[in-house]
Amino acid sequence: MFQTIALSFLAGLMGTNALPHLLKGMAGEEFPTVLGNSPLRNALAGVTGVVLTGLLAFWADMSSAPWAAAVSIAIGAYVMAAFHGLRGAFWLNTATGRSNPPSSASQGVRHTS
Repeated sequence: MFQTIALSFLAGLMGTNALPHLLKGMAGEEFPTVLGNSPLRNALAGVTGVVLTGLLAFWADMSSAPWAAAVSIAIGAYVMAAFHGLRGAFWLNTATGRSNPPSSASQGVRHTS
């Protein structure tokens, strides 16, 4: 059961992390990643993350403990959502001395009603 919980958590974490990279990359926008900020690198990192998520989910043998797997996936997804919501990717780039791409939060985007 430990394997199911651990791999399900990682699947939730990885799948949620893959989304912003894949979407920003496919939209042609820069986003911080350890491989560089370019849209192409983000798109490739996002696809790789989706593939790894599928593999982790497969290896997790979720049918052996479906509730534990579901809760673990949700916790992993919430952890990564909080990381990105708190601009963790931008903070990580700054902490490691990498440049950050421009973002709507740093440009003071105004919303009109």
